[in-house]
Amino acid sequence: MAHAVKELFPEVKLAIGPSITDGFYYDFDCETSITQDDLPRIEKKMKEIIKSKKPFERKELSKTEALKLFDDMGETYKVELINELDDDTVTVYEEGSFVDLCQGPHLEKTNNVKAFKLLSVAGAYWRGDEKNKMLQRIYGTAFPTKEELKKHLDFLEEVKKRDHRRLGKELDLFSLNDEIGSGLVLWHPRGAAIRREIENFWLDEHQKAGYQILYTPHMAKLDLWKKTGHLEFYKENMYSPMEVEGLDYEIKPMNCPFHVSIFKSHLRSYRDLPIRYAELGTVYRYERSGVLHGLLRVRGFTQDDAHIFCSENQIDDEVLRVIDFTLFILKTFGFENYDIYLSTRPDKFVGTEEGWKKATEALDKALKAKGLKYEEDPGEGVFYGPKIDIKVRDSLGRQWQCSTIQVDFNIPERLDINYRGADSKEHRPIMIHRALMGSLERFFGVLIEHHAGVFPLWLSPVQISILPIAERHAEYCRELVNSLLREGIRVEIDEDNEKIGYKIRRATISKTPYMCIIGDKEISGNTVNIRKRNGENTGEMTIDSLISFLQDEISNRR
Repeated sequence: MAHAVKELFPEVKLAIGPSITDGFYYDFDCETSITQDDLPRIEKKMKEIIKSKKPFERKELSKTEALKLFDDMGETYKVELINELDDDTVTVYEEGSFVDLCQGPHLEKTNNVKAFKLLSVAGAYWRGDEKNKMLQRIYGTAFPTKEELKKHLDFLEEVKKRDHRRLGKELDLFSLNDEIGSGLVLWHPRGAAIRREIENFWLDEHQKAGYQILYTPHMAKLDLWKKTGHLEFYKENMYSPMEVEGLDYEIKPMNCPFHVSIFKSHLRSYRDLPIRYAELGTVYRYERSGVLHGLLRVRGFTQDDAHIFCSENQIDDEVLRVIDFTLFILKTFGFENYDIYLSTRPDKFVGTEEGWKKATEALDKALKAKGLKYEEDPGEGVFYGPKIDIKVRDSLGRQWQCSTIQVDFNIPERLDINYRGADSKEHRPIMIHRALMGSLERFFGVLIEHHAGVFPLWLSPVQISILPIAERHAEYCRELVNSLLREGIRVEIDEDNEKIGYKIRRATISKTPYMCIIGDKEISGNTVNIRKRNGENTGEMTIDSLISFLQDEISNRR
């Protein structure tokens, strides 16, 4: 692809071109704007290069020779990369008239490439830094056979249909507005209805599980974040401090220090433990504009956060409880498949190696006790402790990070929290951080794509649409709406002067689970005629039967 682009746009400078999970990309510095319309032309040139059957030849050059080669070609980005290499020897690959810096290995000849497709063009800063120049990135994919390529392209079409950004707009669920600020979500009434249902379910289940619900501020003094270690280890994801009456304050990237402060507000005994605090706490983290992506990567989001303060001998039971709770929550939202990872100590960390060892062993022991398969993810723990990550797989088999469970011996030490033990001495509690859904915004985006916007009844923003056939049926429909609203059912009436077929299509497009079609027959019999969004008619029933039918499905969260 780089060869083809170089032939079609001779002035182009080559940056980097790695393989990625589902294909590859290459970044170009080009004075001419490369657009989606150019992709067929680039593909055509690629096919010519493939047909030439030119071999890929590997060559080893000294660093000096490589620098001269790419400097003579005007490839400034390659020169920058070579200068940063520690090795004295540099490998390049030649194919016909084209040469590129690459470690390899490669296929033997160009005609070994059997099936490929260029997918899209995007902007990308050199090395992901917005202070650097914006380059043009071309994405593509390749497979050994045309059949495999077609299967993947069909999959990408399904992904496109389920894109939460598109569905969010079509279903009027949320929006992102640069006038408000990048990465800050506006929840529209329909999206807010779903969020409220998620939050109510979350609150009810946490109260049943023995958690106490908290609310905490959106900022705190900068000194607090120094004590916790966030300023040292997490500074790049935090916003600049603000001055309030001569003191520096920081908008919160985490909720944990506030929960610790509430724990410290009273003398605690071993009889009080475990103490389980939970909060739907909104936090703010700096994400570069280039990585912001709909609801999946934002700057302001609400965590379903909780912190459990327990003694060392309570860790095992508490971690087991959290694992069960997590899998119950995920299953309720329709996530049956998931992958589990045990993330261990990173290079930069706080605390002692002994503390890390104990915490990691506790998580490992809990996973084995539950008989759950997992992989170790070396070095991917957070700076204050190891963690279990549970990544759900959606209906297309894609993996999403949602749930996390972290054992922390460090923040209790840094913030000096204690409880009085049975021996009347002071002891440090262990702190378990956990989020079941993670970010509500991200979880909602995943939920939209998992269900393709076709939410189960209990989550649907509008659970039933009332469709009068003619204007004379409207009064009966309004009374029906009031009856349903009194029972807590989310209902809308379509009184537009349109034919009933149009109203049905409109309700179907909005993915409303049930439609209630009302005409002369229904009014005379004091009944309703129910139609599902898939087109199936369930027939007539009384209003009381309708309410019972809906409430049963809602309460069971089917």
